[in-house]
Amino acid sequence: MNKRVLISALTALLFSFTALANAQDDGFVSIFNGSDLTGWVGDSNLWRVEDGAITGQTNDSDKKITVNQALYYSEDQEIGDFELRFDYKISNWGNSGCYYRGWFLEEPNKYRMGGYQADFDGDATYAGIMYGEAFRGILANLGTVSRVTPEGQIETVASFATPEEIRANVKVEDWNHYEVSAHGYVFVHKINGKVTSVFIDEDKDDVRRASGVLGWQLHVGEPMKVQIKNVYLKKFPK
Repeated sequence: MNKRVLISALTALLFSFTALANAQDDGFVSIFNGSDLTGWVGDSNLWRVEDGAITGQTNDSDKKITVNQALYYSEDQEIGDFELRFDYKISNWGNSGCYYRGWFLEEPNKYRMGGYQADFDGDATYAGIMYGEAFRGILANLGTVSRVTPEGQIETVASFATPEEIRANVKVEDWNHYEVSAHGYVFVHKINGKVTSVFIDEDKDDVRRASGVLGWQLHVGEPMKVQIKNVYLKKFPK
């Protein structure tokens, strides 16, 4: 690995431990009002507000889906550098995540999105990884610093924790606190105060994403329910 990549990775880790912890509420803006879905767009049959939380739910009858579905933030669809904080709970079988720097895939799937994704799931198998939805698949596994090279190859730069150590910090079928940091092309995910993955995107400029849409995912498969609340966003100039 080259020195520039190592410095970027270590800087990202340092940033996640210090700047976010010290920021308190400075510059963070609530983007969910806790009572309705004002500012958010998705299939109203799948998404609602319940007990003060954004709630997405599927079943095997009237709420069955055949492709992944998104609820997206409509107030700003070109979010670039940012920090995001939210709480999530996912019940039963389920796989979900936060899309960011995302884009809309072609019709007829009106609420189908691609993009970077801060993943989380019902049994904490993938909670905290970096996933590329319609966008290269798993990009950083639990406890790793990973990158995509300019040639498009995914490689692990370093490991800072075992997957078991990461999973032990995640609550199953209970509320967890998630933090996502995107600065330039360095991305840091944290759950309950601990870094879960770091990803550096050095791919070609026409592949990697500088800005895009923010949203939540309902995953195709067995019936599931996901809830998100206390959503705070802090944007930075490019």
